[in-house]
Amino acid sequence: MPGTGGNGSVTRSTLRQQLADALRDEVLAGRLQAGREFTVKEIAEQYGVSATPVREALVDLSAQGLLEADQHRGFRVHEYSVEDYRSIVEARGLVTTGMFQVLATDPGRQRDPEDPRVHAAAVGVRRRAEEAQRAAAAGDLTVLIGYDLRFWRELGALFGNPYLADFLHRLRVQSWVCAVQHLRRLDDLRGHLWSGHTDLVDALMRRDLPTARSIIAAHDADSLALIERLASG
Repeated sequence: MPGTGGNGSVTRSTLRQQLADALRDEVLAGRLQAGREFTVKEIAEQYGVSATPVREALVDLSAQGLLEADQHRGFRVHEYSVEDYRSIVEARGLVTTGMFQVLATDPGRQRDPEDPRVHAAAVGVRRRAEEAQRAAAAGDLTVLIGYDLRFWRELGALFGNPYLADFLHRLRVQSWVCAVQHLRRLDDLRGHLWSGHTDLVDALMRRDLPTARSIIAAHDADSLALIERLASG
């Protein structure tokens, strides 16, 4: 954690974000499980920081739908139902489709693949896709979630509407929070996790929106079917 020197407001803002990121990762890793209750004081003592940035970080996570705030009891990790997951996946699909619509409707805003900067960014996104696929093949859920979130952020920045990309990131975090409580019950996740990241990059590089939409729709359908099956026991 950063020290207290320098600009106090910047330091506090940075600490607030670091705490929010760390707690989000705790939820995604399953170490803070759905329904778990805690107070600002507990988190402040755990991380060895003051209560103010902790409270701010927890409020941020509540606004993102990961926590629920109780004025008298503190905070608790939000419990998502399968119906919640179904709604999130539906919203995720709509946002993803809209995010890449610029490729079809606004040629003036399309990135030139021959531009060295665009090419370098595309190479970076594809590298992230390969890393995500390796994690999926290995069944490493924690690593996959990290790469998957970065992949979609970078993909949206390169090909889509940045405002929709930000909204999609929130939905993908929520969908992972909902999914991990079920996925972590499996001893071996190999073969259960999506690994179509590079196919999607390749389709978007070709400006092949029908194929991209088909890949996304298949991903969403497979994800939903898996969580529904695991939730049913």
